Amino acid sequence: MKKQDFSLRLTQLREKKGISAREMSLAIGQNAGYINNIETGKALPSLPGFFYICEYLEISEYEFFDFTASDPSKLNAIINDMKHLNCQQLDILAQLIKELVKK
Repeated sequence: MKKQDFSLRLTQLREKKGISAREMSLAIGQNAGYINNIETGKALPSLPGFFYICEYLEISEYEFFDFTASDPSKLNAIINDMKHLNCQQLDILAQLIKELVKK
C-alpha cells in the first residue's frame, strides 16, 4: 500500500461520514490540521493515531484497508440487522442481493 492509497481511503471514509477534516481532527484530540496533513500526504498517523481514526470512523482496522467496501460503517449496520432474520428471510435477502449485484 502506498501512502497515497492510505490518504485517499481516509478521505473517502471521512467524507462518507459527512464531516470535515478539521472536525475529525479535533474529535480525536489532535490539532485542527492533523487529518488534512494525512489526507494531503504530508504525514502518516502513528499506530495509536490510526486506531483512534478507525474508532472514530466506527470501523475495524481491517475494514479501513478493505478497498472493496465503499461504506464499511453502513455495511456493518446491515450485517448487524441481518443477524435478527430467520432462515427464510435470509434466503429471500440472499436472492435479492444476487439480483442487485447482477445489474
